[in-house]
Amino acid sequence: MHSDQMSDMARSIRRDIIEMAYSSSAPHVGSALSCADILTVLYSGILKLDPWDSRDKFILSKAHASTALYAALAAKGIMHRDLLATYCKPGGCLPAHLDMTVAPGIECSAGSLGHGFNIGLGMAYGFKQQRSARRVYALVGDGETQEGSIWEGALFAPTMGLDNFTAIIDCNNLQGYGRPTEVCSFEPVAEKWRAFGWQVCEADGHDHGALLAAFAEDSCGRPKVVVARTIKGKGVSFMENELIWHYYIVTAEHRARALEEIG
Repeated sequence: MHSDQMSDMARSIRRDIIEMAYSSSAPHVGSALSCADILTVLYSGILKLDPWDSRDKFILSKAHASTALYAALAAKGIMHRDLLATYCKPGGCLPAHLDMTVAPGIECSAGSLGHGFNIGLGMAYGFKQQRSARRVYALVGDGETQEGSIWEGALFAPTMGLDNFTAIIDCNNLQGYGRPTEVCSFEPVAEKWRAFGWQVCEADGHDHGALLAAFAEDSCGRPKVVVARTIKGKGVSFMENELIWHYYIVTAEHRARALEEIG
């Protein structure tokens, strides 16, 4: 997929995020917009999805950003678009946090932070044991890296030689109740992961070319982590880098302004 197509896909994902957030009166729109470009790159140029039965696995560990994954799966035709209208609705199919039983492409049920990352490591370990070429990618939030389970997994992966596993940290420096650097600082994040034995790449999390290059970089026989520097609410100016958009509800006015900006 060339750059114009990726830009179109990112816009489509952002439009769907806004529409789902508005129609459901559900939160976490800023968290979903933050990772829209990461999902665009993964699903348009990185994940091997054909044949489906031997596909690479993607885990959205920061599962409160579920609308971003739902929109990406719909954009790729993996999930039927009609399901998006059921997001967070009574009797609907798509919950606010991920449930792997409701639609194809949702590889694990997640929501308790720190769990999806380690489920992904278990999958990668299983593929290694099977001598499979399948790979696993897991997207975690920067606030999520405050969880102790993340660092248990960070110790486990190099020990097991899981060079088939790539973590992506959505570093937007905003979590539910403040900035991670103030709540429980994880910086210097790249140096910490290197010290744990990971191959570390840093990239602008909204630059598709930079993300492609980071994913393509040789892992040197180690698990890889891509530290993606992002902006919460990216793509909608009044939502960008604003804490309230972790929980704030999209009104009709917000929706109209956001869709106009996204294009």
